[in-house]
Amino acid sequence: MINEVVGIGEAARRERAAGFDAWLGALLPGRDGIALVAVGGLGRRQCAPHGDLDLVLLHAGVPGVDELAASLWYPIWDAGVRLDHSVRTLAEALSVAQDDVKVALALLDARFVAGDRALADTLIRTAADHWRRTAVRRLPALREITESRWRAHGELAFLLEGDLKEAAGGLRDVGLLRAIATAGITDALRPAVRAAHLRLLDTRDALHQQVGRRVDRLLAQERDGVAGLLGLRQPGGSDDAQQAAAVVSDGDVLLRRVAGDARTVSHALDDAWRAADRLRSGRRRGGDGRPVRRPVARDVVEHDGELVLARTAIGARPDPSLSLRIAAAAATTRLPIARATCEWLAAYCPPLPAPWPPAARAALITLLGAGPGLVPAWETCDRYGLIDGWLPEWTRLRSLPQHNPVHRFTLDRHLVQTAYEASRHTREVDRPDLLLLGAFLHDIGKGLPGDHSTVGAPVAEAVAARIGLPAPEAALIGTLVRLHLLLPDVATRRDLDDPVTIAGVAERVGDTTTLDLLHGLVRADAAATGPAAWSDWKGRLVAELVARVRTALDTGALPAPPAPDPALVAGPLPVVHLTEDRVSVAAADRRGLLATVAGCLALHRLEVLAADASTVDGRALVECRVQPRYGLAPDPIPLSTDLRRAVNGDVSVTQRLRGRALAARGEGAAPRVVWHREAATDAVLLELRAADAAGLLYRVTCALDEAGAQVRAARISTLGGDVVDAFYLVGGWPSDAERARLEAAVLAAV
Repeated sequence: MINEVVGIGEAARRERAAGFDAWLGALLPGRDGIALVAVGGLGRRQCAPHGDLDLVLLHAGVPGVDELAASLWYPIWDAGVRLDHSVRTLAEALSVAQDDVKVALALLDARFVAGDRALADTLIRTAADHWRRTAVRRLPALREITESRWRAHGELAFLLEGDLKEAAGGLRDVGLLRAIATAGITDALRPAVRAAHLRLLDTRDALHQQVGRRVDRLLAQERDGVAGLLGLRQPGGSDDAQQAAAVVSDGDVLLRRVAGDARTVSHALDDAWRAADRLRSGRRRGGDGRPVRRPVARDVVEHDGELVLARTAIGARPDPSLSLRIAAAAATTRLPIARATCEWLAAYCPPLPAPWPPAARAALITLLGAGPGLVPAWETCDRYGLIDGWLPEWTRLRSLPQHNPVHRFTLDRHLVQTAYEASRHTREVDRPDLLLLGAFLHDIGKGLPGDHSTVGAPVAEAVAARIGLPAPEAALIGTLVRLHLLLPDVATRRDLDDPVTIAGVAERVGDTTTLDLLHGLVRADAAATGPAAWSDWKGRLVAELVARVRTALDTGALPAPPAPDPALVAGPLPVVHLTEDRVSVAAADRRGLLATVAGCLALHRLEVLAADASTVDGRALVECRVQPRYGLAPDPIPLSTDLRRAVNGDVSVTQRLRGRALAARGEGAAPRVVWHREAATDAVLLELRAADAAGLLYRVTCALDEAGAQVRAARISTLGGDVVDAFYLVGGWPSDAERARLEAAVLAAV
């Protein structure tokens, strides 16, 4: 059959289109007043291996058209080809196009296939003429539809499993560029856009061939196969070890190419929308009839709603800082840089010396701190290769995928987004410039072998020195990069009431200036990562840690052990107190109380974020901070009842706990146990890294209790689908054999 034509590329697509043309022409022999018109992929001669057909049966009011249509459609369906079809007169087709902008766009791809050519040509010519006359007026409605689609499908450049057709920067957006170019608004289909379009089409064709059916979403399990069909391979044998290390699979090579192509399409569409806006609103002109020019910064003027270079800047020997200064002006004014200006800067702006001149360094800080204007200005400069001239490391970082599901952006965009988020906290620190630069460089070590915080510190320090920072400030940038995960890791995985925890952080941070910079950086990093990376609970924990470390740095005083809740140490047992985010239980002292409480909470769909267990005057006390697992708080009366019954040894509750908890086990990579022997004052720390699952804390605490370990505290940290659970075990546990036995028991429970 026609769609059995194999192959990837323009020639294969045209071969499939020619085959469909011949087949459809045989189904509809030549006849006056009837024409078969192709739109969509067949209309453009861009037929995918498993694409569908979009056909219009155009007629001039001839009798028997319904029977003729059925005789045409049924053979197509019988052949197993997906079909989108309509039967219309010329007037009906033009009327629908006038009412529906999406139909108007589809008719721009219309192409005669069979039947009455004159009738088809009339439709094609009239639809195109009408679009040219009305496009400027109709584009706002089209833009609204487009932005709704973007919200639904996201940005292709930043998605690990993006839709090649519907996501922003995908094939559907190339159709918009073609429509805008047809209207004569701007030369939207520039060579770079055409090349990106062809590569995206090739990727879609390879995806169809890999999966064996029509599919537009590039799923993770298909990436390596698609990359193989396209002949994409990870670099090998390069002298640049860092460049090669930045890519770990053929699928990553594919993702980076798709991201670059999607950005090219998106940037061209932004330009096209602006050109249409200028046509629709009219240009601001002075008394001489020329567009108004307004100075906005040194060597930079606004001209017709865009930033261009002043004439004096073009005529003189270019300043190496010129591209950075116009980027900073674009970010602060939120005006786009004219395409001709970007092209001129890419061709003629000289490279920056090392170290940078003060004007370039000041412009970079202004750019990074510009807030909402930063991202579009940076993307524009990146599209024209200006960033590579500022930062040679950018080539390695550009479009690098981040496979952790909590990340919503590629690495390069994440760094820029973090700088944007850091601009919200610049008034809280003594050195806002170092906060912005540290935020921008904090993940520069990703893609290199080793821990990215450790390997990234010297890279960031070298960049800071090249930018022109004094040696002590460059060293501080390195410290920020090396320690940028310290505060969230400690806050969520360690006991903040333990003096050893606070002393350890204070020793590593060293001073309050660095502490404040790290606090601003961690909040910016989390906001740039995505919603799953932060919560009010984590924010409170980090703020609490920062406050205690600040006290330790200022006064040398470490926190005293917390006093138990007075309500738990008096009155008849058991005691159960419930608040919105806290569950407190007191019972007669016995082993396994923490496990029992954790099981009850799991039974009622509550996640434990932190747990503390202690014994006071023969009473066992357990205090847990909790949050609903699925966003809906449980009924407090059944929860309180189950807790009271369970801590009193009710066997029926225990059986329910075990049945529910053991039925819900996590999946993924093998769990792992890590020991920390000097992380607590009076305990050894057992850290479990495993897949998240309901009832996990119950199972593990049961295993620890049955193995004879007493848990003083637990801290639960969730990272996407994984958890890092830290358990403070009373006693030193110095024996290797005993630790191995305990570790085996924990892993068996997971």
